[in-house]
Amino acid sequence: MYIAQAYKGLHDWWRYVVGLIIAIIGVFIFSIPHGIGVMFKTMQGGTIDPSKMNDTAYLMGLFEPNVNLVFILLPFVGGFLFLLGAVKWLHKQPLTALTTARPKIDWKRFWVIFFFWGILSSSLILIDYAMSPEDYVFNFKLQPFLILCVIAILLVPLQTSFEEYLFRGYLMQGIGVVTRYKWIPLVITSAVFGLMHIANPEVDKLGPIIMVYYIGTGLFLGIMTLMDEGLELSLGFHAANNLFTALLVTADWTAFQTHSIFKDMSDPQAAEFMDIFMPVFVMFPIILFILSKLYKWTDWKGKLFGKVIAPPLEDVRILEEINEIGTE
Repeated sequence: MYIAQAYKGLHDWWRYVVGLIIAIIGVFIFSIPHGIGVMFKTMQGGTIDPSKMNDTAYLMGLFEPNVNLVFILLPFVGGFLFLLGAVKWLHKQPLTALTTARPKIDWKRFWVIFFFWGILSSSLILIDYAMSPEDYVFNFKLQPFLILCVIAILLVPLQTSFEEYLFRGYLMQGIGVVTRYKWIPLVITSAVFGLMHIANPEVDKLGPIIMVYYIGTGLFLGIMTLMDEGLELSLGFHAANNLFTALLVTADWTAFQTHSIFKDMSDPQAAEFMDIFMPVFVMFPIILFILSKLYKWTDWKGKLFGKVIAPPLEDVRILEEINEIGTE
C-alpha cells in the first residue's frame, strides 16, 4: 500500500530518472561552499595536497570540526530540497503520499523510535565506556560542543531525511511501480544505500566487511518502512542514530569528526562483532519484533514480497485531475 502511494502523483519511469538527477544536482550545488573553502585555504597559504583531494578522510581534516561538519552536511540539505522540489513539480505528488500511506504523517511514530533508539544506543556507548574507560578520551569542551549541538540539531535530521526520502521513499516507490514487486525495490535500495557509504573512512579502516552493516541497515530500514506503510519510523531511527552519535562519540576514522563528549581511541577491528554483526543480526531483528507487536504488523509475506497493486484507473484519473487543479 505504501509503494502504491506513488499513483497519487505522476509516476512515469522517466520522471524518477529525472528526479534523481535533480537531487544529485542539488547535492553538487550545495557542495560548492566546501570547494570554495578549500580554495580559500589554498590561497591563504594552507598546505593542500592536490593528490589527496579524493581522499575523504584527508578532506575532513582540513577544517575545524564544526566548520567541517557544516561542509559535510550541506550537500545533503541541497539534495533534500531539490528532491522535494522534484516531487512537488515533476511528479505533482503530495509530500504526505511520499511519506506514508496514512491520511497524515504520524509524528508520534517518529518520536517513539527516535527516543527509543537514541537512549538505547547512547546507553550502550556509556556502558562500554564504564567497562573499558581506557578505550575513550573525555573530549568535552563547552563552547565547541554547544556550537556542535546547534549544527547537529539543525542539519543532521535534514541529512538523514534526505537519505530516507530518497531511498526508502522516492526510489522505493519509483522502482516499485515500475517492477510491480515489493521485494525488488527493497533489495535494490538497500544495496545502493550501502554502496553509497563506500567512500566513508570507516571502509578504509575496517575493510569491505563494514558493508554488511551498511547494507544490513538499509534492509532493516526498508523492512520497517514496508511493514509500517510509511517512513515515520525509519526517519526517526536514522535521525537518532546519527544525531546521538555525533554528539556523544567520535573517532579519528569515522565520517563525523566532531567536538563530541567522548573520543573512541580503541582499535575498531577488535570490535567487529559488536559494531557490525551484533546490530544487523541481533539488535535489528529484535527491534523489528518489538515494533511488530507495538504496531500490530501482519501479512509479512504480502508486504515484503507481494505485488504492487495499482488503484483502479478511474481513481488514478481523479487523483491526477485533483493534482492538476491544485497546481493551477
